[in-house]
This record gives sequence, structure tokens and C-alpha cells, in this order.
Amino acid sequence: MSTLTATAVAHPNIAFIKYWGNRDDALRIPSNGSISMNLESLATQTRVTFDSHLPEDIFDLNGTRQSGPALKRVVSHLNLIRGIRGTAIHAHILSENNFPTGSGIASSASAFAALTLAVTTALGLQVGEKDLTRIARRGSGSACRSIPAGFVEWNAGETDRDSFAFSIAAADFWDLTDCIAIVEAAQKKVSSTEGHSLAGTSPLQEARVQDAPRRLDMCRNAIQTRDFAALASILELDSTMMHAVMMTSTPPVFYWEPATLNIVKAVAAWRKSGIPAAASIDAGPNVHIICETRAAENVAQRLSSLPAVKEVLVSKAGGPTVLK
Repeated sequence: MSTLTATAVAHPNIAFIKYWGNRDDALRIPSNGSISMNLESLATQTRVTFDSHLPEDIFDLNGTRQSGPALKRVVSHLNLIRGIRGTAIHAHILSENNFPTGSGIASSASAFAALTLAVTTALGLQVGEKDLTRIARRGSGSACRSIPAGFVEWNAGETDRDSFAFSIAAADFWDLTDCIAIVEAAQKKVSSTEGHSLAGTSPLQEARVQDAPRRLDMCRNAIQTRDFAALASILELDSTMMHAVMMTSTPPVFYWEPATLNIVKAVAAWRKSGIPAAASIDAGPNVHIICETRAAENVAQRLSSLPAVKEVLVSKAGGPTVLK
């Protein structure tokens, strides 16, 4: 056949225990394990069409033809999977996000999760979930966590074989909602990939990594026992630790905007008043407020009333990456 095609849909995820820094940059073997929740309402849909008549790979994102680093990164991932299949056929990739791209909402996670499933399927590869997470990891570390369903743990591992992700609880196991306060939708100036490479320059990174097993145990137990107070405590600590590393790297990386800190302080005050909500910030200025779903409407309204919040995205826990 001259053409082979498949379409996949994946969700970004919000990390409760963060991934920051690599043991191996080329293989994206992380310095520490992580735990996240997929976001049902946010999605990337990617259609891959391999065509023997194409002279080169083409990548369209949200209706815009891509070039430069964005195209190079996608082509590199295509080459990885083409190498597994033993083919050199070129592809046309059409990808769309229904949420802001490159602004700290894990768009690369859903992008490379969807791309991985679509490409392996189009090329006729029979790949199980564990190995899909390993392949997706090579494109974007956090993409491995978007492959399985619900609440997901990424085992850091030490090699390509033992660094993979798996579900620790189904999406409907715990009725949690992520209210995302958008303070800046534009693409961030320092990419996550660049930030990861700087992590080791921070004097705080070693302590953060050494303490990670304790935080992972606390987070995993909080999810499995549905203990929101415990989850709130550990996810806020972990988020702040990651940003402390970013801010003390050389050169320093400041993703926070003044509005970011204002939201974090507001959420802490809301929780003291009895609202089950906790703030977490990925590599960007926007703030994820994890809350029990019964409080989501209240939290979203409160966020919307803050002057610097441009939009509030609301999502419950989501399923795995799937074919469409």
C-alpha cells in the first residue's frame, strides 16, 4: 500500500509528584519517579498518514505548518518508530489541541502519547501498553504517563527497559477535578526540555531527588486511601520543591508570574476555610488547583474572580490514550 493511516487521542496530565531532571537526557530516563492524573476534558488528536509519495515528513499543529525545532523533534520520534518497523516511508501528521500549547499544561505529554499510538498503529506494530509508555517517553518524558488510564505512576528505572508508566488507580477511583487557572496562554520562553537539562546545576536538586521515594509513597498512599488532606500537603510540597530547583539553576528559570503566587496564596486560604483544594504548578505560570469534585464549581468561580486569571479550564480524571 502507498498510504497507511491511524488517528489517536491522548490527554495531558497533571503531575502530583513532578518529573524534573534526567538521569539520561537522550533516553529521557528521569532522575526520580513521578505520579500524575490524566485530564479528561483536555485532549490532543493526532492523525498520522504514511505515504510513499511524500518526499519529506510534514507536521501541521493546530492548522499551522511546523518547521524548525518543533518539526525536528517530531521527525526524531518518527525515526525512532520507523527504525523499530524497519521502514523509511515519510508521514503527514495532523495534530490539534483543544487547550493552550506549550504553556505548562503538558501539551507535549498528550502530543507524544497520541503520536506514539498513531504511528505504531499505522505501521502495523503490535505494542503493549508498557512498551508504548517506553516509546512515548523517548519523545517527551511525561508522555509516558498519558498512555495508561487515570492516576498513573512512572517508574524512573535506570535503563530504557525499566523506565515505564502504569496505572495505579482508574479515572473513576477518586472523584477529583483539576481547575486550571490560565494566567498566560502564550508559549513559554524556556522549554521543559531545556529546563530539565539545567536541573543538575541547582544545589537543591540532589536533595529533591533523594527525598523523592518518600514523597512518592505518601502520594500513592493518599490516592489509594482517597485522603485529600494528605494529597494536598504532598502535592504542594513537591511542586514548590521543583520550582525551587528551577529558580536556583544556572541560569535560573522563573516560570512563576506575580499572578501565579497570588493564586497559590489564595488557594491556601481557601483550604483553611474548609474548601478541599490544593495548588500545583508545572513548567509554566499557570496553576492547577486539584480539588474534590464537589468543590469544583466553587473553586472555578473563585478563580474566575481573580483579576489576572484569563480563563479557567476544568477537567476530571481522564482515561488512556486511545485510537479514534
